[in-house]
Amino acid sequence: MTQETLELTELVAARDYDAVGDWLAEHGALDIADELIRLEPSDRAVVFRLLAKNRALAVFEALDPIHQQQLLDALADDSVHELFLHLDADDRARLLDEMPAKVAKRLLANLPDYARTNTNLLLGYPEESAGRSMSPRYVSVRAAQTAADALSKVRRAGLRTREVHVLPVTDDQRKLVGVVDLPDLVTAEVGTPVGELIRPETYSVRVDDDQEMAARLMQEADLVALPVVDTEDRLVGVLTVDDAMEILEAEETEDIHRAGGVEPLDVPYMDAGVFHHARKRALWLLVLIIAAASTITVMEAFEESLEAVYILAFFIPLLVDTGGNSGSQASTVVIRAMAVGEVRFSDLPRILHRELRVGLLLGLMLGGIGFPIVSLLYGADFGMVVAFTLLAICTWASFAGGMLPLVARRVGVDPAVVSAPVITTLVDATGLIIYFTIAGLVLGL
Repeated sequence: MTQETLELTELVAARDYDAVGDWLAEHGALDIADELIRLEPSDRAVVFRLLAKNRALAVFEALDPIHQQQLLDALADDSVHELFLHLDADDRARLLDEMPAKVAKRLLANLPDYARTNTNLLLGYPEESAGRSMSPRYVSVRAAQTAADALSKVRRAGLRTREVHVLPVTDDQRKLVGVVDLPDLVTAEVGTPVGELIRPETYSVRVDDDQEMAARLMQEADLVALPVVDTEDRLVGVLTVDDAMEILEAEETEDIHRAGGVEPLDVPYMDAGVFHHARKRALWLLVLIIAAASTITVMEAFEESLEAVYILAFFIPLLVDTGGNSGSQASTVVIRAMAVGEVRFSDLPRILHRELRVGLLLGLMLGGIGFPIVSLLYGADFGMVVAFTLLAICTWASFAGGMLPLVARRVGVDPAVVSAPVITTLVDATGLIIYFTIAGLVLGL
């Protein structure tokens, strides 16, 4: 725990609110938000009320939706409605998703008509869609307008700076025809037509497109804002870079959880109770135990071989672990390549060809190292069994690790689901079959 956290905690515990006010004055919104979540909800509300109005909103926006909800519950006064009103429409929609229906309905009812309309617009789109995450606040301009007229329109709109970094250009039917960067508009001659300032390439997404795909597009194209259009290509909103960063963080957190064999927590780690943690992990452990039972069946099938040559049992952990690790490596690099758009399902033949060769090369390297060592200790026959098994199991595991994530996405399953734990369990069972089959051929069992 940092000294800053200790200091704030002690000041709140001592009820020295003059000193707490001084502490708040010395720290920025992000630092305050980080320390607020470490306090009890009732203490958070007390400290939050000590913030000036403009700083309070900045701190509130820096909190996760779950912590925003807890703070609103603790405040329980008119400041709740004011905070809720000053959030961006997409942030309000995200917060409402975390709230009980009755509370959400009450907060919506207290919004002005324009704010309620914007929020309900976003809530009408599917969860995790670009439409749900976009901001309906934007300034659009026409290609025939001059730079001076466009800038005048921007000023009249009264939006925040980050909401006008990029200006969509639309036609008379509100259809998107391009985008103009605000710096280009500012530095252009006053009489320059907006149409001459349109970017050579225009990117956009539809309201029903996946939010992660939209955020990845912004990342790859180095965009600070991305127009969002409806099914008839009419402009309805803009996805901003700050929202894209939050989307990517959430999606990557979800993938990391699933890659480790855990269902996403959906809340910050420290806010999840013991039962919540156990429930998110138990299902995966149960599934993997059931899958791992296949290794028992395989070993029972080759029980006579183990009894005849007990030395074979010595190498089982080494071989199946090597196969599982090799498959996990392949699935990890393929899943990451899929996430950043480097590969797609049509690349499957090339990926399999590549992974087969990688696995073969790894097997040759490991088998070449293992053969002389095992031969020296147990004889050349066992050295050949281990070397050929390493060759076969590494090739098969790399092939499976490269194939399964792409096939999973093709059938609508999150590729992270078939990552390390599943690949390892699969290769454990199949690796034993490979091992005992090679042992039977070499040793004549």
